[in-house]
Amino acid sequence: MAVNTQQLIRYKKEGRLITVLTAWDYLIAQVIDQAGVDLIMVGDSLAMVALGYENTIPLTLDEIIHHAKAVRRGVKTTLLVVDLPFMTYQESPEQALRSAGRVLKETGAQAVKLEGGSPAMVQTVARLVEAGIPVMGHVGLTPQSVHQFGGFRKQGKSPEAGERILEEAIALEQAGAFAIVLEHIPAELALRISQKLVIPTIGIGAGAHCDGQVLVTADLLGLSEWSPPFAKAYANLRETIAQAAQAFCTEVREHQFPKSEPES
Repeated sequence: MAVNTQQLIRYKKEGRLITVLTAWDYLIAQVIDQAGVDLIMVGDSLAMVALGYENTIPLTLDEIIHHAKAVRRGVKTTLLVVDLPFMTYQESPEQALRSAGRVLKETGAQAVKLEGGSPAMVQTVARLVEAGIPVMGHVGLTPQSVHQFGGFRKQGKSPEAGERILEEAIALEQAGAFAIVLEHIPAELALRISQKLVIPTIGIGAGAHCDGQVLVTADLLGLSEWSPPFAKAYANLRETIAQAAQAFCTEVREHQFPKSEPES
């Protein structure tokens, strides 16, 4: 049975932890969908892992839609959420509505994710929800604000900063968000937020007390050249792929592949 946004809220009530991974193409999406993950996110992290950008800032709406359409073809049961890239929703609720509308219409995704919890962003989330577009929030370390933060630094470490993030999460829930990503904040703050909200929290570098966890799939598979300290590699495919490519090169150069007489 296909996962939907309301199921995630029920999962929280039932105490069932939610699993989230990212995808950027058809094959990756197909494999992790069949593995039983609850939610696949076409995150703007694909700017770095698929397109080679230094950060998420350069990613365009057309680029993420292109990748999300490929991901959609590989997804059968998992809930699909697509990030709105930098400066495709910050100008006004109307701009966000146009961007989110394109994403849902052109990709077949069920929801979008927006970063930030400022009053203006809360208003934007409310406008999208009013228009029937499910929205996932994102507070704490918001990568699209990397230049403002001075790097990928942990957020919410002071009491004042923690209180602000808590207030942002509450406001996003009140605006109608169905879930919120908590990124790179202290575990005790993530616990407070998770206990306060009715909607699920999805942690990444936010400790073990969130209602679910998300990893960038390139980090999960050990494909990334660099991973954040809170990520975990469950395989080392970077090394496996390199060894396979090297073996291929060796066999071709030594006339071992292909065989001179193909097997029947």
